[in-house]
Amino acid sequence: MDTQFLNTFVIVADRGSMAAAARELNITPAAVSQQIRTLERELGAPLIARAGRTVSVTEEGARILERARDLLRDVADLRSVANDKALSGELRLGACPTALAGMLPDILVRMVQQFPQINVFIKPGYSADLYRAVEAGDVDAAIVLQAPFSLPKTCDWRLLREEPLVVLAPESMAHRDPHELLANEPLIRYDRHQWGGRQADEYLRNAGIVPRERFELNALNAIAVMVDRGLGVSLVPDWAQPWPEGLRLVRMPLPNECVPRRIGIVWSRSSVRVRLVHVLLEESCKVC
Repeated sequence: MDTQFLNTFVIVADRGSMAAAARELNITPAAVSQQIRTLERELGAPLIARAGRTVSVTEEGARILERARDLLRDVADLRSVANDKALSGELRLGACPTALAGMLPDILVRMVQQFPQINVFIKPGYSADLYRAVEAGDVDAAIVLQAPFSLPKTCDWRLLREEPLVVLAPESMAHRDPHELLANEPLIRYDRHQWGGRQADEYLRNAGIVPRERFELNALNAIAVMVDRGLGVSLVPDWAQPWPEGLRLVRMPLPNECVPRRIGIVWSRSSVRVRLVHVLLEESCKVC
């Protein structure tokens, strides 16, 4: 089976037309159609249903579509492993929400400039889920919060950034004491069921502050907007930019010592794409 024909099938399925696939592959629509028919004969099943200028994936085609993607990804990995001179292939990378909108784009800019043959599949998710994805081999590495547990021996971790807790308040409250704000103003709580939110909750308890809780959510940008609108104050990690534009806020340091939120990269030592992971590590250290 020609893997190029399999790639053509995936592109046709994604684009929804032979003409669009032909433009992407830089071949004629007739050549696309011929490759699909050849693949269908080899597999003994119809893969694409044609209706005028548009196409749709048949039931048989839908059953093999994800396996076809995986096979093409594995073929790219084989090329990367076999080629000692040039880095290529697909890196499967997880990213928690803060990293996805903050440091990751700058890291990717450096990666694609230095190694244009590398492709990156990005899986968004919460840190706890991404640790499991790395351990299971679903992703090669992930930019996540530091885990509150020991990692398995198959995984490694590198710190990229520390984010101390700060009190987030409207500019009009900049002259007030941060503990006094937390005790007396309505609190927009960073979700205590998430790792970052637990650190904020622990600080409040250690400082003996019983807040007036109003909202609780796990979305830092949304918390910033809510503080700007006068809905309360918050205790959050001093997360990396970009922040929402046009907000009139202050980030007030805390008087007591606290454990910062730590963000880093976890990766699997056993990944066949470990060379790509090392590129990620190298470029990440230059950005963070």
